[in-house]
Amino acid sequence: MTHVSVIGCGNMGGAFVKGLAQTGAYEVTAIDLDPEALASVADDADETTDDVDAAREAEIVVLAVKPKAVSAVLADLDLRPDQSLLTIAAGVPRSFVAGETDATVVRIMPNLAAETGDMAAAATRTGIDDDVRELLDAVGEFVEIDEELMDVSTAVNGSGPAFAFYLIDAMKEAGIDGGLDPEQAETLAAQTFKGAAETVLRDDRSVSELIDAVCSPNGTTIEGMEVLWDSDADTAVVEAVEAAEQRSRELAEAFDDE
Repeated sequence: MTHVSVIGCGNMGGAFVKGLAQTGAYEVTAIDLDPEALASVADDADETTDDVDAAREAEIVVLAVKPKAVSAVLADLDLRPDQSLLTIAAGVPRSFVAGETDATVVRIMPNLAAETGDMAAAATRTGIDDDVRELLDAVGEFVEIDEELMDVSTAVNGSGPAFAFYLIDAMKEAGIDGGLDPEQAETLAAQTFKGAAETVLRDDRSVSELIDAVCSPNGTTIEGMEVLWDSDADTAVVEAVEAAEQRSRELAEAFDDE
């Protein structure tokens, strides 16, 4: 059984702990200085500790701390060359982390759906090996990219869940306005997004072709799509992704200045 240590058990680190625990294929050590953070994953982790030295016992270490905390944690982290270090911190270049550790570094950008095994993630081609690929596969889907594309990946799949939540909430509110109770509306809206996403991933047709498949002539869907096509909804989504991408670049520039 592969031993994984997760340093930082906030939202993203906690999602990794819980997702890996569900697979039954990993021994997971959760590491955090915050007792509340450790308590939140205590039922899922095999071990919880505030001692960062515990990471030396793992084959794979996941560094899931805020960008501003990366330097301090790396200064206390003594890893071996035969270990893999997966760094999640937005905007922190792989080269910066690799310069502070003997471990093989892979920069990744996952999202919170790792908790349920539905994660979307990007990983740098540099440093990745089959053990890391197997770990990422265990908690969702991932793509391997050049690091220069990590900022846009951060925006699309890292920030993307919040954008999707926003759209789900809008559909939920429309359902409530039409007479559904909030729980009914939320279930229908959320499950619709889930099903649509699965269809995109599993169907050979393009997204445009799938839209056409749902839009019967003179039917209900085409009436709604006409409203969307006439709106700036797609532009707003693109601008949201671009804003998140720019912020990721700004965070990276801060590390370039160090």
